[in-house]
Amino acid sequence: MATIGINIATGSLQQAEIIAGIDLGTTNSLVAVIHPDTREPVVLKEFDGSALVPSVIHFGAGDQISVGEQAREYLVKEPQQTIFSVKRLMGKSYQDVKDHASFFTYKVIDDNTDSLVKVQAGDKFYSPVELSSFILKELKTRAEHILKTPVNKAVITVPAYFNDAQRQATRDAGKLAGLDVLRIVNEPTAASLAYGLGMRKDEAKTVAVFDLGGGTFDISVLRIAGGIFEVLSTNGDTYLGGDDFDRAILRHWTGATDETAAERFSSKSELQDFRLKAEEAKKHLSFNDYFETEIGGKKFSLDKSTFESLAAPLVEKTVDCCKAALSDAGLGIDEIDEVIMVGGSTRIPLVKQTVGKFFNKKVNDTLNPDEVVALGAAVQADILAGNNKDFLLLDITPLSLGIETMGGLMDVLIPRNSKIPSGAGRQYTTQKDGQSSIRISVYQGERDLVRDNRKLAEFNLTGIPGMPAGFPKVEISFLVNADGILVVKAKELRSGVQQHIEVKPQYGLTDEQVEQMLFDSITHPKEDMAVRSITEARTEATIMLDTTERFITANAAYLEPAEIAETRSYMDKLVQLIQTGTKDEVQAGIEKLNEISKPYAERLMDQAIGKAMKGKRIE
Repeated sequence: MATIGINIATGSLQQAEIIAGIDLGTTNSLVAVIHPDTREPVVLKEFDGSALVPSVIHFGAGDQISVGEQAREYLVKEPQQTIFSVKRLMGKSYQDVKDHASFFTYKVIDDNTDSLVKVQAGDKFYSPVELSSFILKELKTRAEHILKTPVNKAVITVPAYFNDAQRQATRDAGKLAGLDVLRIVNEPTAASLAYGLGMRKDEAKTVAVFDLGGGTFDISVLRIAGGIFEVLSTNGDTYLGGDDFDRAILRHWTGATDETAAERFSSKSELQDFRLKAEEAKKHLSFNDYFETEIGGKKFSLDKSTFESLAAPLVEKTVDCCKAALSDAGLGIDEIDEVIMVGGSTRIPLVKQTVGKFFNKKVNDTLNPDEVVALGAAVQADILAGNNKDFLLLDITPLSLGIETMGGLMDVLIPRNSKIPSGAGRQYTTQKDGQSSIRISVYQGERDLVRDNRKLAEFNLTGIPGMPAGFPKVEISFLVNADGILVVKAKELRSGVQQHIEVKPQYGLTDEQVEQMLFDSITHPKEDMAVRSITEARTEATIMLDTTERFITANAAYLEPAEIAETRSYMDKLVQLIQTGTKDEVQAGIEKLNEISKPYAERLMDQAIGKAMKGKRIE
């Protein structure tokens, strides 16, 4: 059996090979490493000098998957099979993204729930985690081709405001791509490292990192002293970036709004063509005064002043975020020592001018804004490898900590390599009407199924008042204190009922057991994800069946017999698929049942107002 070395003190794998720094971006992604000779961070480039890999995935015939420039060519030719801006979907439900769904040229599943969003390409369904893993796999392959050596470990960056679900989704994507994700690093911290800030122990600075990328914006205020980075405040918008500048140009040319985009364009290809031409115009006008193009036989043009008037409201939003970040940090503009510009959209002159004017100082954009985050990730990777002794590395959790959820799945609350002390919380709910208790089982490990991990503790949260399924809000919080003791608390927020327990995360594990658990997680990612995917699909289908059954029972008087018969027919098919179907077949069955029930559910909803006026009620 193969063996791998592990540093038990930190729980990280010993540096036997290269650790890659990865910037997983909305528009483009890239990899950087520390050069073995110069010890400086460098972005990996192909022989043609290209460093950026477009964050685009195309699903072709015969299950052919392409990523990057090759996939980008299909954006117009096969828009429904070509996925872009996946980062905007990470850790999100359809409810989170529905206001922008019409501008996606691929199908984002509207399941009218708060479950994580899914994307359909052909007859298959993908989560943002799976889609992101394709991009990360391409980056891994690319790095190995350039370096001529295996790359199995990585540091991946995320926006500072990414929540726990989004960070865990990013970790899962790396795991599925065959990467051991040693650390998820905030992009502003990575950018500061790339600029060499905090590299000297006697240095103390307060820095504002202005990061305007393809799909997201964030402004972070950091205090850097003695090699320690402290995020004082962060603000931003997960739906503000280069894509929105493109959309503003598209709206200017066509008169389409977010609500009318789907009807305005004759095809997804036409919408994609306009989107790409708008992106081209934005880039051109960053260095020129006039742009002209032709789309579908019609000419469209834009001058710099008009573009800046379209961009001004978006740029003003970033300024409002900057004001809020300073306020949250309790700092004045004159207390900021340096302003770092990150992200391709900071190339827009209006952005640089506005930010410089607001902070009353010349912004620092001397490094390539597309590369700066990846370069910083490489520096962080070098620190984790133990090659930079000037930085303080706090104690970290050696294995992930989480709880068992429906279907025997492991839901991670505190990922491995999290700094100690560390805390995280997440809300759950009941699965059955009138459920008065929830069993909370705490596990440690890296596998997707709890049966493959180690149980640490178990307790019951009892006394939950009888409520319909899905109504109680149970917050489960983990706190690993400075002594490495895990405190687990569970509280039903509506009633105030609570319970807690203390456990020791190591729980008697030997060095060899920790090593084996890490090794198993690295060697079984695809099998784990396959099991997780089918389990989640079956769970979702079961909930869908229960919900539909309750709806039909409560509202049978308002439904046509043919509607009930057709619905029950598809419910029976879905029951069969739960037993024998693949993940995609179960998802297709859920989608079909959703399509059939949606029209009469909406009809009854419309009637509800009138019925209520007469003292009647529809459940």
